Amino acid sequence: MAGATPPIVRVYARARLPSRHGTFEVVSFTDSEGARLDDVAIIRGDIAGATAVPTRVHSECLTGDVFGSLRCDCRDQLELALDRVAADNFGLILYMRQEGRGIGIAEKVRAYELQDAGYDTLEANLHLGFDGDLRHYDIAAAMIHALEVQSIVLHTNNPLKVEGLEANGVEVVAREAILSEPRDENVRYLRTKKAKMGHEL
Repeated sequence: MAGATPPIVRVYARARLPSRHGTFEVVSFTDSEGARLDDVAIIRGDIAGATAVPTRVHSECLTGDVFGSLRCDCRDQLELALDRVAADNFGLILYMRQEGRGIGIAEKVRAYELQDAGYDTLEANLHLGFDGDLRHYDIAAAMIHALEVQSIVLHTNNPLKVEGLEANGVEVVAREAILSEPRDENVRYLRTKKAKMGHEL
């Protein structure tokens, strides 16, 4: 898919990252003017020049990733991606600082408040005056290019991520689902993502 030229980012630093899921490499980046990005890449294996690299573009979820919230499936997806990359000894995870589908943590808590009052996750964001999903994929695409990855297999349930990366010059050769077991606390959230947001669950 032809699209916009993504911004230029450069690798800034690389370090070994031993973790509960195995040992990885963590990579940070700068933009074209030298400003440090908050987004990072987690890598296993030699992905430079490689094709069909298993890749997860994961948007930050403080409540799920850090605090273990059961309202969403974000931490489950992140841990599944880490386990897959470790098991294959090859792959890439981009951790993007796009909290709450791009609205930030403060507004996300307001959205949670509305959900407690009966709104679903999409209705809450719309009620607050936001689009359902404000995330962009130009920086993620630029990070993939900076790492010299030639093509990816994207591990996502969200077709918009495929479209967003392809629009920024990334070749997505396949999509792999990344599914976790639903819980009582997140089943409505998952149903909303499937019915209203096009996620393939």
